[in-house]
Amino acid sequence: MHLFHLLGAALAAFGLALPLTASAQDFPSRVVRIVVPYPAGGGVDNLARPIADRLSKIWGQSVIIENKPGAATMIGGADVARSTPDGHTLLFTSDSSITGNPFMFKSMPYDPIKQLTPVTQLIDLHQFVLVHPSVKANTMKELVDEAKAKPNQMNYGSFGKGSQPHLLFESLGKETGAQIQGVVYKGIAPAITATVAGQVQMTLGSVSVADGHIKAKTMKPLAIGRATRLPLHPDVPTLKESGYPNIEPRSWFGILAPAGTPPATVSAIQKAVATVLNDADFKERFIDRAGHTGVASTPEAFAKFIAEDYAEKKRMIEAAGIVAE
Repeated sequence: MHLFHLLGAALAAFGLALPLTASAQDFPSRVVRIVVPYPAGGGVDNLARPIADRLSKIWGQSVIIENKPGAATMIGGADVARSTPDGHTLLFTSDSSITGNPFMFKSMPYDPIKQLTPVTQLIDLHQFVLVHPSVKANTMKELVDEAKAKPNQMNYGSFGKGSQPHLLFESLGKETGAQIQGVVYKGIAPAITATVAGQVQMTLGSVSVADGHIKAKTMKPLAIGRATRLPLHPDVPTLKESGYPNIEPRSWFGILAPAGTPPATVSAIQKAVATVLNDADFKERFIDRAGHTGVASTPEAFAKFIAEDYAEKKRMIEAAGIVAE
């Protein structure tokens, strides 16, 4: 009887496995919708579109980008979290949607950890600490000294509570006692523009938005949030080298699916995305040239990474004294 039950369980498991295999082989069976919870033309959108274009060629099926900005990315995130978990609706977003918002808001329309399934981390997004040329400091230590000599007279541009500039400069203030005031803008582009114009003295910016300004000397890079120096700018030290290893907010882009999406389908999506990211032409044009680090991790590795980043964001937000709204 025991053997009969084991055999029955094995057959049942095999029977249950068949639809999963079939669904992965049949995927996609219709248009795939990738929700970007940011406006068109931004950094996330600019990477999502060429990836979608290449996925449509791999799958022989239309892959469309749907921009759903608003409510700190929660409108787009909630849409995907409530969608049918079959792989045909995906979320293409940044870390703030997944590991930032839970600490920024007392209530959310969905739980990004419980209601979304990690598919793959796409890139690590590295950010420079950028200052206006009028700032005398040429290193992070000198910036702290200058800010201490002029308490509350220096400003940084951010794009809201929990954004990378907010976390970094508030953490820097808590760690060193430097008093630097925050000014909120509607996005990274206006914060960069304000820094170039001298309306604020500093902000953070990725290589893609800062490179031209650095070369034109309209902004000075003091450090970069990265494990090692960026080959495109070898003279810029890392935050760790600068003596501030605990103030770097990790920034990344990733793809997630609704919770309950069959593992075989999630795996199939990840493998297709990895094929795109590892293509030499794509990597050079959309990853290396922008100063990003391509990742293309497995769903399991991405889930582990999210758990680690969640804990690190919690530490930074608490250390910076940020209270959820």
